[in-house]
Amino acid sequence: MRQKFLIAMLGATALVSGCATKGYVRKNVDPVQEKLNQVTDQVAKQGTDIQKTQQDVAKNTQAISATDEKATGADRRAGDAMNRANQANDQAQKDDQEISQLRGVIANLDDYKVANTATVLFKFNSAELSQEDKGELDKVASNTGSLKRYFIAVEGYTDTTGDANYNLQLSRRRADAVVVYLSTEKKVPFYQIRTIGLGENNLVDPGKTKEARAKNRRVEVKIFSADSAVASAGGGR
Repeated sequence: MRQKFLIAMLGATALVSGCATKGYVRKNVDPVQEKLNQVTDQVAKQGTDIQKTQQDVAKNTQAISATDEKATGADRRAGDAMNRANQANDQAQKDDQEISQLRGVIANLDDYKVANTATVLFKFNSAELSQEDKGELDKVASNTGSLKRYFIAVEGYTDTTGDANYNLQLSRRRADAVVVYLSTEKKVPFYQIRTIGLGENNLVDPGKTKEARAKNRRVEVKIFSADSAVASAGGGR
């Protein structure tokens, strides 16, 4: 009987002890676990936020790089525009000087007299200068060295063979060839030269022979100077 009582007491003790353990768990362990779960959720959320922030930072970095490249390109274009503006301003100043000199020529045109002339001939349908032609132009250029107030008139011509409009363009190319040679090879200032192409007008020989046509395929170069008029005016004073 006593043995059965002890067994019953042990069972009751175990039951009470088990109930006490569950109560302890509910009271002490469960809140800790719940808190731990909350912390875990917060850590996971923070990890997601950090990842999103990193993605935003990477995106913003790319945007900043693109903006910087655009700004660099804009600065470069602005610099190029400024250089072109400066070049245009320099050219405008140079043009103003040349125009002023030209106005001086026009204002005293009556004072300019022919000081020297030269004629260069061209082959059929050609605007190329021969060595002989260049020699003639060298003489013209050398004569300008002692002049102070002068200009050079360059007139291009053709014969009457072919289309009149084509001949007009050909006469201009011949005159241009002379101007280019005088300007580049002999360093005659371009603003000192007046040029025109007159095609098949003003024939020096109206004949139909080969020799007559050859005479008409020409460029006439005339040097006009006002030095004599200025010297006379100075002597009169």
